[in-house]
Amino acid sequence: MLGAVLLLSACGGDVLRPEGGVVSTEQGEATWYGEKHQGRRTASGETFDLAQLTAAHRTLPFGTRVRVVHLRSGRSVIVRINDRKGAGGLIDLSKAAAERIGLVREGRAQVRVEVLP
Repeated sequence: MLGAVLLLSACGGDVLRPEGGVVSTEQGEATWYGEKHQGRRTASGETFDLAQLTAAHRTLPFGTRVRVVHLRSGRSVIVRINDRKGAGGLIDLSKAAAERIGLVREGRAQVRVEVLP
């Protein structure tokens, strides 16, 4: 049993948990975007809606669901990737998602992004 625990812990955050938990994790900076982009096309072809729980990421496939955890406050939100993130930072959240974790007033924060199955 101890050997299995050590083996799994050596894999970092990239372990599919048997109970259907997190597939992988990343940590980095989150920012948000809103009014300026409202109604524009996202990289996935959808129309951006700042009221939806969506996000932009550099590499995750469109449609991927992730939990974004604000490392300082512990607040989290589940979003769907529907856009591509430019240079710098890890993820851009829609305004609605940013409000859920208290990011709107800060502008940017350190987060953990957990890819969900």
